[in-house]
Amino acid sequence: MKELTPLQLAFLGDAIHTLFVRKWVLENFNKPMNDIHKICAKYCSAVHQSEVLLQLQLNEDEQEIVRKARNVKAKHTAKNAEIKDYKFATAFEALVAYLKINNKTDRLNYVLKESIKEKNAD
Repeated sequence: MKELTPLQLAFLGDAIHTLFVRKWVLENFNKPMNDIHKICAKYCSAVHQSEVLLQLQLNEDEQEIVRKARNVKAKHTAKNAEIKDYKFATAFEALVAYLKINNKTDRLNYVLKESIKEKNAD
């Protein structure tokens, strides 16, 4: 695979994270679909992703991916988040894709599991 830009990594990481969250929510919550969607939206929000990223201990390679993605000048911003949260969420998503593409499965699983901790889903 060619080297992806930070925004391309974030695009891919968004899909990976969303799939993980949706699967986890369906496996753990027996609720109507509207409620399922709301729970997923909380975990996939820019604010939540930003909070998760800021709690992670990153190695040098991960810090570099995060720095590049956080500092990219995007033309789009999140509707329901401040610019700081949007930039950190973009960095979180880029990190997820970086880990997936580089077959860092244990680390990816750790990051994804951290993203579903300590969030009141109800």
